[in-house]
Amino acid sequence: MSVEIYSTDTDSGQITVIRKDGPSSYQRVKGIAVANAPRGSVKFTRDGRGFVSNTSTNSVSELDALTRREVARITVGSGPRGLGIVPGERYLLVSNSGSNTVSVVDLESRTELTQVAVGRDPRHMAISKDGRFAYVCIWGSGYIAKLDLTSLADGRGAESIREVARIRIAEDSFPYSLNVDRTGKRAYVACNSIAEMPVIDLENDTVIARVKVKADGGRAVAFTVDNQYALLTLERNSMIAVVDTETLQTTRYIPVGPGPRGIAVDDNDGTVYCNAFSRAVPEEDTVEFSFSPHSLTVVHLDGVDLSLSADEGGQVQYDEIKVGYGPCSVSVFDSAQVAYNDSKLNEAAAKLSENAKAAL
Repeated sequence: MSVEIYSTDTDSGQITVIRKDGPSSYQRVKGIAVANAPRGSVKFTRDGRGFVSNTSTNSVSELDALTRREVARITVGSGPRGLGIVPGERYLLVSNSGSNTVSVVDLESRTELTQVAVGRDPRHMAISKDGRFAYVCIWGSGYIAKLDLTSLADGRGAESIREVARIRIAEDSFPYSLNVDRTGKRAYVACNSIAEMPVIDLENDTVIARVKVKADGGRAVAFTVDNQYALLTLERNSMIAVVDTETLQTTRYIPVGPGPRGIAVDDNDGTVYCNAFSRAVPEEDTVEFSFSPHSLTVVHLDGVDLSLSADEGGQVQYDEIKVGYGPCSVSVFDSAQVAYNDSKLNEAAAKLSENAKAAL
């Protein structure tokens, strides 16, 4: 198998890499040390470069996904959180929660070009499939910032990027992350403090639905391979809310490990992975499977009808993978989709090693 799972382990300051050998067969192969308090899922380019934010050190770590090592650190703004790779893979966007900006990074030179001012405490983001716009959750101001990225393609440069619209969610809703569905037409928003998932029509930048869910504490959204369902992690009650993307109604809830945050779907077989971030296990488990903290919950949807309740549509099956402490985000890396450029990564790794020696 060429698929690996990357868990961002905030408290451990590392990225845990798990090799997927087959259904329910996983092997932890590496813990990649990065800087303090990594946050957000690792974002990959098509040439095997991975990027993750280090919130406490105002930097982004670059990883070589094939040799599983850190090869560079890029300085950005204060308290980096979310990342987005602009289609074309020349530029990386980084939301800086401490400086209320979004950094624009040139991935060729590994340098920050500029910072774009946004609202208070930006968190995670998504970029439109055509690369023209970025949508950033402004956690402290209750809206989604729309950034115009067209200047990156037409020659005007990063300094011309601006916030061009604000999509209001609600006061004190604390939008934390969002994801664009597989059609590229809608964005689904995970909010920390409201028991609903706003859905945005990206053609006119309006909220077209506010899907009711069982509790607040939304953290992340992923989609099934057929795009029929949106999967929303609910941290406060340790569940995934399943939402029909056609009817925009919640169809069922899937219990998972304590305090789920990040979520990802393997496009090869539809397996769902989510982080159990909580540092303690709830006293009462709602299913027979015994969940553990500091782990990844693996959810198998084979033969399950998500349009129906668990009693009618069938029970999901689980696996569990132990990772580092405080896992907050997860991503899936498929090496079969990579065109590898080792010379560029080796040069960066040598420079990182030189810088580390000079700091001693």
